[in-house]
Amino acid sequence: MTVQHSGGGQADRTLALLWRNHSPAPATDQPVPDPQASDAQASDPRSRRARGGRGRPPSAAVGGEAGAKRVRGRRPTLTVDAVIEQALALADERGLPAASMGGVAKALGVGTMTLYTYVPSKEELLDLMVDQVLLERELPGPGDPRPADWREQVELYSDQTRAMFRRHPWLAHVSTIRPPVGPGMLAGREYLLSAMVALGLPPARANLAALAVTTYIDSAAGQEAESDLVEHQTGQSNDAWWHDRGDLWETYFDVDRYPTMTAVWNAEEGGMAYGGSIREVSADSYQFGLAHLLDGIRSTV
Repeated sequence: MTVQHSGGGQADRTLALLWRNHSPAPATDQPVPDPQASDAQASDPRSRRARGGRGRPPSAAVGGEAGAKRVRGRRPTLTVDAVIEQALALADERGLPAASMGGVAKALGVGTMTLYTYVPSKEELLDLMVDQVLLERELPGPGDPRPADWREQVELYSDQTRAMFRRHPWLAHVSTIRPPVGPGMLAGREYLLSAMVALGLPPARANLAALAVTTYIDSAAGQEAESDLVEHQTGQSNDAWWHDRGDLWETYFDVDRYPTMTAVWNAEEGGMAYGGSIREVSADSYQFGLAHLLDGIRSTV
Protein backbone atom coordinates (compact mmCIF):
# COMPACT_ATOMS: atom_id res chain seq x y z
CA MET A 1 0.00 0.00 0.00
CA THR A 2 1.25 3.48 -0.85
CA VAL A 3 2.29 5.60 2.12
CA GLN A 4 0.26 8.76 2.52
CA HIS A 5 1.68 11.92 4.07
CA SER A 6 0.01 14.16 6.59
CA GLY A 7 0.55 17.90 6.52
CA GLY A 8 -0.27 18.29 2.85
CA GLY A 9 -3.22 20.66 3.17
CA GLN A 10 -3.37 24.43 2.90
CA ALA A 11 -1.90 25.71 6.17
CA ASP A 12 -4.45 28.27 7.41
CA ARG A 13 -7.38 26.13 6.33
CA THR A 14 -5.99 23.01 8.02
CA LEU A 15 -5.24 24.84 11.27
CA ALA A 16 -8.77 26.27 11.36
CA LEU A 17 -10.20 22.77 11.04
CA LEU A 18 -7.85 21.13 13.54
CA TRP A 19 -8.59 23.81 16.15
CA ARG A 20 -12.28 24.27 15.29
CA ASN A 21 -13.38 23.47 18.84
CA HIS A 22 -10.89 25.83 20.49
CA SER A 23 -10.89 29.59 20.86
CA PRO A 24 -8.02 31.48 19.24
CA ALA A 25 -5.05 32.00 21.56
CA PRO A 26 -5.00 35.40 23.29
CA ALA A 27 -2.42 37.99 22.35
CA THR A 28 0.86 37.42 24.15
CA ASP A 29 4.32 38.87 24.33
CA GLN A 30 5.78 35.51 25.36
CA PRO A 31 7.65 33.31 22.84
CA VAL A 32 5.57 30.53 21.31
CA PRO A 33 7.51 27.25 21.12
CA ASP A 34 7.79 25.21 17.94
CA PRO A 35 7.84 21.53 19.00
CA GLN A 36 9.90 20.56 15.95
CA ALA A 37 12.30 23.52 16.02
CA SER A 38 15.99 23.05 16.72
CA ASP A 39 17.52 24.62 19.81
CA ALA A 40 19.05 27.32 17.61
CA GLN A 41 15.68 28.19 16.09
CA ALA A 42 13.97 28.27 19.44
CA SER A 43 16.55 30.63 20.95
CA ASP A 44 17.08 32.95 17.96
CA PRO A 45 15.29 36.24 18.75
CA ARG A 46 15.07 36.96 15.02
CA SER A 47 13.08 33.79 14.46
CA ARG A 48 9.42 34.27 13.65
CA ARG A 49 8.58 31.42 15.98
CA ALA A 50 10.62 32.83 18.84
CA ARG A 51 8.83 36.16 18.60
CA GLY A 52 5.43 34.58 19.12
CA GLY A 53 2.29 36.17 17.71
CA ARG A 54 -1.35 36.87 18.11
CA GLY A 55 -3.99 34.22 17.72
CA ARG A 56 -5.94 34.42 14.50
CA PRO A 57 -9.57 33.38 14.10
CA PRO A 58 -10.40 30.45 11.82
CA SER A 59 -11.00 31.09 8.16
CA ALA A 60 -14.62 31.92 7.51
CA ALA A 61 -14.63 29.71 4.45
CA VAL A 62 -13.76 26.39 6.02
CA GLY A 63 -15.35 23.46 7.69
CA GLY A 64 -18.96 23.35 8.86
CA GLU A 65 -19.09 24.66 12.42
CA ALA A 66 -15.62 26.18 11.93
CA GLY A 67 -17.19 28.59 9.49
CA ALA A 68 -18.45 26.85 6.35
CA LYS A 69 -20.42 28.92 3.88
CA ARG A 70 -24.09 28.31 4.45
CA VAL A 71 -27.24 29.19 2.63
CA ARG A 72 -29.25 31.64 4.76
CA GLY A 73 -32.09 29.96 6.61
CA ARG A 74 -30.81 26.41 6.11
CA ARG A 75 -29.26 24.39 8.92
CA PRO A 76 -26.14 22.35 8.12
CA THR A 77 -26.85 18.68 7.52
CA LEU A 78 -23.44 17.52 8.79
CA THR A 79 -20.65 18.50 11.14
CA VAL A 80 -16.91 18.18 10.68
CA ASP A 81 -16.88 15.77 13.62
CA ALA A 82 -19.39 13.50 11.87
CA VAL A 83 -17.25 13.48 8.73
CA ILE A 84 -14.15 12.50 10.73
CA GLU A 85 -16.03 9.80 12.62
CA GLN A 86 -17.26 8.23 9.39
CA ALA A 87 -13.83 8.43 7.76
CA LEU A 88 -12.26 6.69 10.76
CA ALA A 89 -14.88 3.96 10.70
CA LEU A 90 -14.18 3.26 7.04
CA ALA A 91 -10.40 3.27 7.49
CA ASP A 92 -10.57 0.98 10.53
CA GLU A 93 -12.85 -1.49 8.78
CA ARG A 94 -11.55 -1.48 5.22
CA GLY A 95 -8.24 0.37 5.19
CA LEU A 96 -7.19 3.93 4.47
CA PRO A 97 -8.15 3.93 0.74
CA ALA A 98 -11.78 3.39 1.76
CA ALA A 99 -11.77 6.76 3.52
CA SER A 100 -11.69 8.71 0.26
CA MET A 101 -13.83 11.81 -0.09
CA GLY A 102 -16.22 9.89 -2.33
CA GLY A 103 -16.32 6.90 0.01
CA VAL A 104 -17.04 9.03 3.06
CA ALA A 105 -19.71 11.02 1.23
CA LYS A 106 -21.44 7.83 0.09
CA ALA A 107 -21.39 6.37 3.61
CA LEU A 108 -22.91 9.58 4.96
CA GLY A 109 -25.56 9.65 2.25
CA VAL A 110 -24.52 13.00 0.79
CA GLY A 111 -22.91 14.14 -2.43
CA THR A 112 -19.16 14.52 -2.60
CA MET A 113 -19.49 18.23 -3.29
CA THR A 114 -21.51 18.61 -0.08
CA LEU A 115 -18.66 16.99 1.83
CA TYR A 116 -16.21 19.51 0.42
CA THR A 117 -18.11 22.32 2.17
CA TYR A 118 -17.11 20.75 5.50
CA VAL A 119 -13.66 19.35 4.70
CA PRO A 120 -12.22 20.95 1.56
CA SER A 121 -9.79 18.18 0.53
CA LYS A 122 -8.47 14.70 1.23
CA GLU A 123 -5.30 16.26 2.65
CA GLU A 124 -7.25 18.11 5.33
CA LEU A 125 -9.33 15.01 6.05
CA LEU A 126 -6.22 12.91 6.61
CA ASP A 127 -4.83 15.44 9.10
CA LEU A 128 -8.14 15.51 10.94
CA MET A 129 -8.24 11.71 11.13
CA VAL A 130 -4.69 11.38 12.41
CA ASP A 131 -5.04 14.10 15.03
CA GLN A 132 -8.34 12.65 16.21
CA VAL A 133 -6.79 9.25 16.94
CA LEU A 134 -3.80 10.92 18.60
CA LEU A 135 -6.30 12.65 20.87
CA GLU A 136 -7.77 9.26 21.85
CA ARG A 137 -4.71 8.50 23.94
CA GLU A 138 -5.52 8.91 27.62
CA LEU A 139 -2.53 11.03 28.59
CA PRO A 140 -2.80 13.25 31.68
CA GLY A 141 -2.74 16.95 30.98
CA PRO A 142 -1.33 19.71 33.20
CA GLY A 143 -2.69 19.32 36.72
CA ASP A 144 -4.19 15.86 36.07
CA PRO A 145 -3.18 12.88 38.22
CA ARG A 146 -0.34 10.91 36.65
CA PRO A 147 2.17 8.20 37.65
CA ALA A 148 4.69 9.55 40.12
CA ASP A 149 7.75 7.99 38.49
CA TRP A 150 8.97 9.49 35.19
CA ARG A 151 9.62 6.04 33.70
CA GLU A 152 6.06 5.02 34.46
CA GLN A 153 4.89 8.17 32.71
CA VAL A 154 6.84 7.17 29.60
CA GLU A 155 5.49 3.63 29.84
CA LEU A 156 1.97 5.07 29.91
CA TYR A 157 2.73 6.97 26.70
CA SER A 158 4.10 3.74 25.25
CA ASP A 159 1.04 1.69 26.21
CA GLN A 160 -1.40 4.31 24.95
CA THR A 161 0.44 4.81 21.65
CA ARG A 162 0.78 1.10 20.89
CA ALA A 163 -2.89 0.55 21.71
CA MET A 164 -3.79 3.44 19.38
CA PHE A 165 -1.91 1.83 16.50
CA ARG A 166 -3.58 -1.52 17.19
CA ARG A 167 -7.03 0.13 17.03
CA HIS A 168 -6.13 2.00 13.86
CA PRO A 169 -3.55 -0.11 11.95
CA TRP A 170 -3.86 2.12 8.87
CA LEU A 171 -1.78 4.65 10.82
CA ALA A 172 1.25 2.56 9.90
CA HIS A 173 0.78 3.77 6.31
CA VAL A 174 0.69 7.47 7.18
CA SER A 175 3.95 9.40 7.31
CA THR A 176 3.82 12.19 9.88
CA ILE A 177 7.13 13.81 8.96
CA ARG A 178 4.95 16.91 8.62
CA PRO A 179 2.49 16.20 11.41
CA PRO A 180 -1.07 17.44 11.86
CA VAL A 181 -0.38 20.24 14.31
CA GLY A 182 -3.61 19.90 16.25
CA PRO A 183 -4.69 19.19 19.83
CA GLY A 184 -3.85 15.49 19.64
CA MET A 185 -0.32 16.00 18.44
CA LEU A 186 0.41 18.77 20.94
CA ALA A 187 -1.09 16.81 23.85
CA GLY A 188 1.35 13.98 23.30
CA ARG A 189 4.24 16.38 22.90
CA GLU A 190 3.34 18.30 26.08
CA TYR A 191 3.00 15.08 28.08
CA LEU A 192 6.38 13.59 27.17
CA LEU A 193 8.18 16.90 27.48
CA SER A 194 6.75 17.41 30.96
CA ALA A 195 8.00 13.94 31.96
CA MET A 196 11.54 14.82 30.83
CA VAL A 197 11.48 18.18 32.61
CA ALA A 198 10.23 16.48 35.79
CA LEU A 199 13.22 14.13 35.59
CA GLY A 200 15.43 17.18 36.04
CA LEU A 201 16.79 17.59 32.52
CA PRO A 202 17.55 21.16 31.38
CA PRO A 203 15.14 22.45 28.73
CA ALA A 204 17.26 21.79 25.62
CA ARG A 205 18.15 18.27 26.73
CA ALA A 206 14.57 17.56 27.81
CA ASN A 207 13.44 18.46 24.30
CA LEU A 208 15.97 16.09 22.72
CA ALA A 209 15.05 13.30 25.12
CA ALA A 210 11.33 13.69 24.42
CA LEU A 211 11.96 13.62 20.67
CA ALA A 212 14.12 10.50 21.01
CA VAL A 213 11.44 8.69 23.03
CA THR A 214 8.72 9.76 20.60
CA THR A 215 10.74 8.53 17.62
CA TYR A 216 11.43 5.15 19.22
CA ILE A 217 7.93 4.44 20.51
CA ASP A 218 5.98 5.75 17.53
CA SER A 219 8.20 3.96 15.00
CA ALA A 220 8.03 0.66 16.86
CA ALA A 221 4.26 0.95 17.32
CA GLY A 222 3.85 1.63 13.61
CA GLN A 223 5.95 -1.38 12.69
CA GLU A 224 3.91 -3.57 15.04
CA ALA A 225 0.68 -2.33 13.49
CA GLU A 226 2.00 -2.93 9.98
CA SER A 227 2.95 -6.49 10.95
CA ASP A 228 -0.58 -7.14 12.20
CA LEU A 229 -2.02 -5.56 9.06
CA VAL A 230 0.05 -7.79 6.76
CA GLU A 231 -1.00 -10.90 8.67
CA HIS A 232 -4.65 -9.86 8.41
CA GLN A 233 -4.48 -9.01 4.72
CA THR A 234 -2.59 -12.14 3.66
CA GLY A 235 -4.19 -14.61 6.06
CA GLN A 236 -0.71 -15.90 6.92
CA SER A 237 1.18 -15.38 10.16
CA ASN A 238 4.71 -14.04 10.06
CA ASP A 239 5.93 -17.27 11.66
CA ALA A 240 4.30 -19.27 8.85
CA TRP A 241 5.89 -16.96 6.27
CA TRP A 242 9.35 -17.64 7.68
CA HIS A 243 8.61 -21.37 7.91
CA ASP A 244 7.85 -21.43 4.17
CA ARG A 245 11.32 -20.04 3.58
CA GLY A 246 13.09 -22.54 5.81
CA ASP A 247 15.14 -23.81 2.86
CA LEU A 248 17.19 -20.61 3.17
CA TRP A 249 19.10 -22.06 6.10
CA GLU A 250 19.73 -25.53 4.65
CA THR A 251 20.48 -24.60 1.04
CA TYR A 252 21.72 -21.02 0.85
CA PHE A 253 23.03 -19.97 4.26
CA ASP A 254 26.85 -19.91 4.38
CA VAL A 255 28.22 -20.26 7.91
CA ASP A 256 31.60 -18.85 6.86
CA ARG A 257 30.02 -15.69 5.46
CA TYR A 258 27.75 -15.18 8.48
CA PRO A 259 29.84 -16.44 11.42
CA THR A 260 28.30 -14.21 14.09
CA MET A 261 24.76 -15.25 13.21
CA THR A 262 25.92 -18.86 13.35
CA ALA A 263 27.60 -18.39 16.72
CA VAL A 264 24.49 -16.81 18.23
CA TRP A 265 22.34 -19.67 16.86
CA ASN A 266 24.66 -22.28 18.34
CA ALA A 267 24.94 -20.51 21.70
CA GLU A 268 21.80 -22.25 22.96
CA GLU A 269 20.15 -25.50 21.94
CA GLY A 270 17.69 -25.11 19.09
CA GLY A 271 18.78 -21.56 18.41
CA MET A 272 16.88 -20.29 21.45
CA ALA A 273 19.23 -17.29 21.72
CA TYR A 274 17.13 -15.90 18.89
CA GLY A 275 13.99 -16.24 21.02
CA GLY A 276 10.58 -17.73 20.28
CA SER A 277 7.90 -16.56 17.89
CA ILE A 278 8.22 -13.42 15.79
CA ARG A 279 5.68 -11.69 18.01
CA GLU A 280 7.51 -12.68 21.21
CA VAL A 281 10.89 -11.56 19.89
CA SER A 282 9.45 -8.24 18.70
CA ALA A 283 7.91 -7.60 22.13
CA ASP A 284 11.14 -8.52 23.94
CA SER A 285 13.31 -6.38 21.66
CA TYR A 286 10.95 -3.43 22.10
CA GLN A 287 11.08 -3.60 25.89
CA PHE A 288 14.87 -4.08 25.79
CA GLY A 289 15.32 -1.03 23.60
CA LEU A 290 12.95 1.20 25.58
CA ALA A 291 14.49 0.24 28.92
CA HIS A 292 18.01 1.03 27.78
CA LEU A 293 16.95 4.22 26.03
CA LEU A 294 15.47 5.44 29.31
CA ASP A 295 18.57 4.27 31.21
CA GLY A 296 20.66 6.41 28.87
CA ILE A 297 18.44 9.44 29.36
CA ARG A 298 18.53 8.99 33.15
CA SER A 299 22.33 8.86 33.11
CA THR A 300 22.51 12.39 31.68
CA VAL A 301 20.85 14.03 34.68
